[in-house]
Amino acid sequence: MRAVPAPRPFRFALQALPRADRAAWQDVARQAEDLGYATLQTADHLGLADPLLPLVSAADVTTSLRFAPLVLNNELHNPVLLARQAATVDLLTDGRLELGIGTGYAETEHQAAGIPLSPPKERVDRLAAALTVLPRLFAGDAVELDGPYRLAVAAEALGLRCVQQPHPPILVGGYGRRVIGLAARAAQIVQFTGLAHDPDGTPRPRGFARATLDERVGWLRESAGARLAELELSVLVQRVHEGDPAIEVSAVAARLGMEDDVVRTSPFLLFGTVDAMVEQLEEQRATLGISYVTVREAELFAPVVARLAGT
Repeated sequence: MRAVPAPRPFRFALQALPRADRAAWQDVARQAEDLGYATLQTADHLGLADPLLPLVSAADVTTSLRFAPLVLNNELHNPVLLARQAATVDLLTDGRLELGIGTGYAETEHQAAGIPLSPPKERVDRLAAALTVLPRLFAGDAVELDGPYRLAVAAEALGLRCVQQPHPPILVGGYGRRVIGLAARAAQIVQFTGLAHDPDGTPRPRGFARATLDERVGWLRESAGARLAELELSVLVQRVHEGDPAIEVSAVAARLGMEDDVVRTSPFLLFGTVDAMVEQLEEQRATLGISYVTVREAELFAPVVARLAGT
């Protein structure tokens, strides 16, 4: 593969959600900051807490922790209203928002909300339009659009500006080539996922192999060109297991229908000692440029964060 730009320092994010009450959620935020995580990330799925409102509550009890929805389902968010929401959250978190967005995929959630799940091409078309419109709305531009969205927005229609200028970093998460191409041109952060989706949106781990991620990073480099140096590359790790990996690898491989070696070397799974995880992450940064890593196991992964964050 072609050489990657000079490596960025490692950043780590914790994906978590409110499940009890405000105090418990704020404890999660405090712990994430105390353990050295850079970002607290939520998710956008029906049946879970709202992806944006909890970020403001978490900001009230932290000072440096950043916040992101990982990722918003673009199909459920009008871009004008989303720009207003994001600018408000950026204001109320003192400029600590990262705006994560993707195409959405879960048919059952769309059915429950009475919003049909469009074919992939249409969803990607709307994501492309949103990524074009959002920066212009944040800048206070007048926007007229007749396409996937029909918009006629006056200048300064949002009524407020983001604390971060020109706007919060935009994170685009996805798997397919068109989405990766959009991210290369419009995002500041690109997050790769090992999950592909069936036509009804059912997630499948078809992209867990290291070779599959190599291919997608190659697509990103082709699309980004000189802009690659501006991009922060990220992965969402689906599971962390610390200790002797042999039994865990075999169990996960059997459950997912994969070869043990695919599981053992997958960038979306981290199994082994702290030293082994550190070595894997350093190798992925050196060869693929991936420096921003999201996990869900705050305390289990904390020793890796302590070793690598900021280095």
